Amino acid sequence: MREILALTARPGVISFAGGLPAGELFDGAGLSAAFADALRDAARTLQYSTTEGDPDLRAAIAARLTGRGLATAADDVLVCSGSQQALTLAATVLIEPGDVVLVEEPSYLAALQAFSLAGARVVPVACDEDGLDPDAVAAAAAGGARLLYTIPTFHNPTGRTLPLERRRALAAVAERHGLWLIEDDPYGELRYRGEPLPSLATVPGAEDRTLYLSTLSKVAAPGLRIGWVRTPAPLRSSLVVAKQAADLHSSTIDQAAAARWLAAVDLDAHIAHLRAEYGARRDALVAGLADALPPGSVHNRPDGGMFVWARLPDGWDAEVMLRRALERDVAFVPGFPFFAGPPDRAALRFSFTAHPPDEIAEGLARLRASWH
Repeated sequence: MREILALTARPGVISFAGGLPAGELFDGAGLSAAFADALRDAARTLQYSTTEGDPDLRAAIAARLTGRGLATAADDVLVCSGSQQALTLAATVLIEPGDVVLVEEPSYLAALQAFSLAGARVVPVACDEDGLDPDAVAAAAAGGARLLYTIPTFHNPTGRTLPLERRRALAAVAERHGLWLIEDDPYGELRYRGEPLPSLATVPGAEDRTLYLSTLSKVAAPGLRIGWVRTPAPLRSSLVVAKQAADLHSSTIDQAAAARWLAAVDLDAHIAHLRAEYGARRDALVAGLADALPPGSVHNRPDGGMFVWARLPDGWDAEVMLRRALERDVAFVPGFPFFAGPPDRAALRFSFTAHPPDEIAEGLARLRASWH
């Protein structure tokens, strides 16, 4: 995957590959002011700090989650260096070599890597257009699985959202089989149509067994490296010790600036602006994708997030198509690296957030020319 993304990053390429937020939509002025304010207290904000995280930032995150229906106290929040670190810490605490971890098929590549590095046996679970099949989870869990990792809202790579009835069924399965759940939710606030669904961590049966992960990367800026895990009480101290062993604490100045930015910004208005911009970009990609892909291809239309999932006709190989597309200076990500089991070589993922609609249209024209 690193080799593929390196190819897509060369100058002049319109890339639908990496899941990048739009840099021109970052609140540069607001973040600059927040850092300047944080540096006025440099003796504290440049010093070592507590492993759990900046108290003001933890309180702000807890208030935001509570406002979204996920009742959270500041003590429930462990600040991490991006939610990717939260994944690594959860794997460290929960997994012994040989433990079974259930994942969606396909699933987020970096999560598969984190679990594999922890020595887990990663077992894919069947999904359909609505996401995880709870019956398939139950069948897989019966073999003694330790945890289930899921992105139920605007999934990466497929963009799918797990319906409410399946969330309830999944919580019941987890309770019945003693499964820990990791709910990864980096995209949940980027909804372009439909009504929000409750977090899996709020569903009866899942409340005390769900680690909820999220981040500021998609709504503020990924360079801040501010993520968090909402920790169930039985795991809290173990996660803090694992975090302390990993890096003592995340950047104090970044945390202090993030806390000040959250206190100053109208976050609802900022996210509404992101939704409007990204929704238009999703629409531009979805509207032109059928004509840009070979006849017989299919793709979905996600309700939010950053990704559209597509499949070429049987017999086509997305990696071969990418090589041809790069000759026309356009790129996407082949889907095969996202599979824990046998990969679908015809699958591919498009990210629409990094380019405005006119660039998306140009990229799709190049894509069509690459195979036509």
